[in-house]
Amino acid sequence: MSDDKKAAKDLVETLKDGENGFASAAEKLKDGEHPEWATTLQRLAGQRAGFRQEIVALGHDYGDDVDESGSAVAAVHRGWLSLKDALTGDDAGGVLGAAVTGEDHTVSEYEKALDQDLSDGFREVVKRQHGEVVSARGEVKALQSAS
Repeated sequence: MSDDKKAAKDLVETLKDGENGFASAAEKLKDGEHPEWATTLQRLAGQRAGFRQEIVALGHDYGDDVDESGSAVAAVHRGWLSLKDALTGDDAGGVLGAAVTGEDHTVSEYEKALDQDLSDGFREVVKRQHGEVVSARGEVKALQSAS
C-alpha cells in the first residue's frame, strides 16, 4: 500500500503555507524599492496554489480527501511561520530571509515525500513539483542576495 494519502496531506498543508506566505511577503514588498520582487513572490504564491490544486485533484481521483486542515500541533512546526515575524518590519531582507526559510522547509517536505512508498503516478507529480520548488527557492535566494 502506498503512502500517497499521508504525503499528499502533508504537501497540501505545506503548499497552503507557502501560498499564504508568498502572498503576504508580496504584499509587504509591493510598495518598496523593488516592486518587481513582489511580482515574483505573487507568481510563486500562484504556483503553490496550482500545485496544491493538482495534488488535491489527484487525491479525489483516488477517493481521498487530502485537503483537510492539519492539527494545531503540526502548525507549530511549519517552516513558513517564521515569515509572520519578518512581516512586522519593513526590512526586505528579513522578509526574503523568512521566505527562504519557508522554501527550505518546502523542499524538505518534498524530499520527505519522495522517500516514501508513493504510487508511480503520484511520485511523478511530486518529482516534477519538487524540481520547480527547488528552482523557486533559487529565485528567492537570488532576491535575498540582491537585497
